[in-house]
Amino acid sequence: MIKAVINGQQVEVARGTSILDAAKLANVKIPVLCKHADLEATSACGICIVKVKGSAKMLRACSTLVEEGMEITTHDPEIVAVRRTVLELILSNHPKDCLVCARNQDCELQKLSADFGIRDEYFPSIVDRRQHKFDDSTKTIVIEGSKCVLCGRCVNVCQKHQNVWALSFLSRGINTKLSPAGEINLADSPCVKCGQCSNHCPVGAIVEHDDTQKVWDGLRAEDKYPVVQIAPAVRVAIGEAFGYPVGANLTKKLYAALKRLGFKAVFDTNFSADVTIMEEAGEFVKKLTSKPRELPLITSCCPAWVDFLEKYRGDMVDNFSTCKSPQEIMGVLSKTYYAAKEKIDPSKIFMVSIMPCTAKKYEISRGDDMFSSGYQDIDVSLTTRELARMIKQAGIDFEKLEDAQADSILGHYTGAGTIFGATGGVMEAAVRTAYYMVTGREMPSLELKEARGLKGIKEAELDVAGAKIRIAVAHGLANVDQIINQVARAKAAGKEPPYHFIEVMACQGGCVGGGGQPYGVTNELRKKRAAGLYEDDRQQKERCSHLNPQVQLIYREFAKAPNSEIAHRYFHNKYKKRAAYIK
Repeated sequence: MIKAVINGQQVEVARGTSILDAAKLANVKIPVLCKHADLEATSACGICIVKVKGSAKMLRACSTLVEEGMEITTHDPEIVAVRRTVLELILSNHPKDCLVCARNQDCELQKLSADFGIRDEYFPSIVDRRQHKFDDSTKTIVIEGSKCVLCGRCVNVCQKHQNVWALSFLSRGINTKLSPAGEINLADSPCVKCGQCSNHCPVGAIVEHDDTQKVWDGLRAEDKYPVVQIAPAVRVAIGEAFGYPVGANLTKKLYAALKRLGFKAVFDTNFSADVTIMEEAGEFVKKLTSKPRELPLITSCCPAWVDFLEKYRGDMVDNFSTCKSPQEIMGVLSKTYYAAKEKIDPSKIFMVSIMPCTAKKYEISRGDDMFSSGYQDIDVSLTTRELARMIKQAGIDFEKLEDAQADSILGHYTGAGTIFGATGGVMEAAVRTAYYMVTGREMPSLELKEARGLKGIKEAELDVAGAKIRIAVAHGLANVDQIINQVARAKAAGKEPPYHFIEVMACQGGCVGGGGQPYGVTNELRKKRAAGLYEDDRQQKERCSHLNPQVQLIYREFAKAPNSEIAHRYFHNKYKKRAAYIK
């Protein structure tokens, strides 16, 4: 530990602590624009400058480490004036169309400008912002380069945290701009649509593709029967848009809000997550007991991970679970089983999914398998952020809503379904059911602690009827290579794989940290959102997917058995190797 003085107050911090983080311990808030808690400091914006006694220049608090005996001043009239000038320079090259910007009232630059009382333009723009193109080619995320403040957050997260390398800075100096390499369209780049760039952008330069008008149109159409599903992670994040504590589980208020919006049936993706587990666990047990050379089985619930694997790890396609994601399984059930039960023309069903993820927008049309009902199984996929806007547009007082129930036919879920939203949750849910399928007994302890938490790679060895089952969980795509490379080397050498079952989620923390969740996510928020899901799991009467009575009914009346011919027709899909760059 080392000691320093910040604004006359002595602080003691661990060696290697930045001035920015040390100031927080002294209850001092230094303004930042480029720094994000998830990312390494880049010193790009210059707003966090401070004075250090003995230094002739102002230092950037985000990247300067505290040293023994430092005397630091974080705020005085000169520092405030410099910060104001930096903001004015940034604003001189930034559009002033805040009222029609997707980040209006949720923009870090806008907030800083308000805090510093900036009312006039003091510097003329010397850069032609028209050189920055508008890119909506993926139909999942939108890049509006003219709004980029060159903070580097999106490039950092795309390259270092996701290992995708779809985004970079082109040119130099005042002509620097954000773009995929070669200024190609984002859709032609290695982008996997995870949306982490949009989730970390401080302004409106990268946002989700807004599909809310399609939903309003569907709700208004007289010839449509609008139905909706909500993903596990949405229920513990939506409250942040309405002033609730982070991680508050608002499942039943969400049901009520969706019914108020005009949906004729409200389903829960947790239910179809239970179906996913029946298929995926059954797939794993079959390989484990009769085709061990085909192991490991790798989960396929995350569409950004599916996209990444097809582009970068085509050598592992055969190890991918063929099971569809819960979103897609719910879509096909709504237009087959539900439509038949309720005697509704499936062509009239308008299925909307509320997801924590921008990649889900891509998933709904990624291949012919997403039309297995005979129609597009999911018509529109919205993010948590889009749903929050719709609720506000509808004038719904969210806090005063009385709790409601999901429609029972596709709404009842187990604890296993709800923990899908946290990293390790799919693995934990699958192990609970796989253990039962192998032994005929429930696991002695249902909570797989080794799969929980925010460590980038989690490993465990489990005893299932005397067999040692090795599992691995990775979240954040940069963590995947370490696991997959071990598997590939063993595969090439004809050796037993280091793992039998692998879960991958593209986003850090899993779906609770998805690219469509409320802005400002940090590890602290991820932990609280995940805690809300684990508490929901503990409160459920049934905590294993195979115990869900409605799932059992689905198999009796429709799918016959996990991995049956009918199940494969509707609940499974195919993968293929694809080039990272299209052009």
